[in-house]
Amino acid sequence: MKRYLLIFVLFGTLTQVSAQLLAQNLGSSVQAEAMGASRAIVPLAQYKKWSLRECMDYAVDNNISVLQSEISLQQREIELSTAKGARLPGLSGGVSQNFSFGRGLTQDNTYTNSNTSSTAFTLGADMTLFRGFQINNAIKDSKLQFAAALEDLNKAKDDVRVSVAQAYLQILYCKELRKVAEYQVDKDSILLDKMIAQKAVGKISESELAAQRSTYAQSKTNLVQAQANEKNAVLDLSQLLELPSPESFDIVVPILDEQIYFGLLPSIEEVYAEALGIKPVVNSAKIQLERAQIAIKNAKGNFMPSLSLTAGLGTNYYTANNIAYDSFKEQMARNFSQYVGISLNVPIFSRLSNRNQLRSAKLNLTNQNLALENVKKGLYKEIQQAYYNALASQAKYASSEEAAQSSYKYLELTEEKYMAGKSSITDYNDAKNNYLRAESEHLQARYESLFQRALLEFYRCGELSIFE
Repeated sequence: MKRYLLIFVLFGTLTQVSAQLLAQNLGSSVQAEAMGASRAIVPLAQYKKWSLRECMDYAVDNNISVLQSEISLQQREIELSTAKGARLPGLSGGVSQNFSFGRGLTQDNTYTNSNTSSTAFTLGADMTLFRGFQINNAIKDSKLQFAAALEDLNKAKDDVRVSVAQAYLQILYCKELRKVAEYQVDKDSILLDKMIAQKAVGKISESELAAQRSTYAQSKTNLVQAQANEKNAVLDLSQLLELPSPESFDIVVPILDEQIYFGLLPSIEEVYAEALGIKPVVNSAKIQLERAQIAIKNAKGNFMPSLSLTAGLGTNYYTANNIAYDSFKEQMARNFSQYVGISLNVPIFSRLSNRNQLRSAKLNLTNQNLALENVKKGLYKEIQQAYYNALASQAKYASSEEAAQSSYKYLELTEEKYMAGKSSITDYNDAKNNYLRAESEHLQARYESLFQRALLEFYRCGELSIFE
């Protein structure tokens, strides 16, 4: 009777564990669907002005590339759980029902012409005791894969932050150009009103008035183009944030200290030394190198023997249509059996497969060493380029500021001469176009200098805090 209870308890345990695992999987699926649904909701914060920090945080939480990297990280976590589970014993149960018609073997190991049936219940377990340390190495490799996926996720976040910062600065630049265009429209409108008054008293000709009307119309066209450029810049940023629409979306215009553009830059070596410890692309390459080292250990494990343990229990019930047998209860008790076994497998010759796996793993280690060096060199080149771009943008900002101020003074002088009749409309338009071009270059240099300096800081500490 105790044996029957043991059988049913074991089968009940299997059923309960399976049900719990199924419930957990279903729960995880529901939770994942709920997370996906929650991300689709557009926050009310869309309808306010966003700071750069808010834009970057929102983009990191909602960008599709980042979300895909998060899914990859979850997959690596599942693989790690699977690798750890290889240490546990396996347990399986089975029930079989067989029918035989005609001449067949009986329970007494004799043959007779009779229809027979047999029912068997089995429960078996197996456990790997030793397999050349491959289970431990597989767990270490899975942990490294998880760490590499985390670095890939961090890199995806960094890429999104840099893209958002560029788009954010582009909006600021377009806003400044729009203000310049609005200012010029106001100036040309005032000048046109003055010239209309002068035409009324006969001080200027009709052709001069017509030329000013054309200049005013061109200024309005420039304003329309500047407004369109600003809207496109806003659209680009809103798309990076995965917002459904750019409507009602706007950014905060930060107050920037002019010293930012002329501050002393950190040296290339200083930035590189700090970047080596924090950049995800470097960390990921280091992890891949560790994985290559573990792969060699794993390949060496193929040359080692493996040891496994098996155990199980079972019973069966037998019937024949013209032979009297014991009852189900009696047969189940009499036929109950248990077994325990241990097996040792020693590899002798694997058709060169094990040797070639080891050779391949060693070559991969050499390749990963080269890959790490290549990543470091690529990072150093990026920092060099960012440093010299920052230097050049600082110099360009200083010179463009001087050019913008000079062109503005020249525009004012030309306007006074034009109003006094000592200069033509062509001279005035040339002076105005020169000022607009110089001011545009000055604004572009301003934000380029800001971005390049921020990029250097980003290599150093992984933050774009210079905008705040």
